Amino acid sequence: MVQELTEVDERVVNLLTEAGLNRNIARVVVFLSKVGEAVSRDIERAANLRQPEVSLAMKELKEWGWVKERELKKKSKGRPLKSYKMVKELKEIVSELAQKKREEIRKIEKDLEELESLVK
Repeated sequence: MVQELTEVDERVVNLLTEAGLNRNIARVVVFLSKVGEAVSRDIERAANLRQPEVSLAMKELKEWGWVKERELKKKSKGRPLKSYKMVKELKEIVSELAQKKREEIRKIEKDLEELESLVK
């Protein structure tokens, strides 16, 4: 049985999205940070995403160095399963996003002050 996202998890997803993270990526990050490691099929179910959405999210997460991927050997024929694991703690990700947003806020405040001084 795949662990689904709780109400608190969904709130974290919403806040991460408001902080600038893509919603699908936020769902994957929250799920993986809870379970540690999961195969794509479990991520699809728990995060309520389709396979292409999970693949796109994983591509970005790997590029950012937040997730690592490994292939699991299957007993049957066909494609090997891919397992994903968070490399970065959720706390670190939140700190990064918060830092970026604070920098944006400082820039906006500075620009507004300049605008006000120019228009007096």
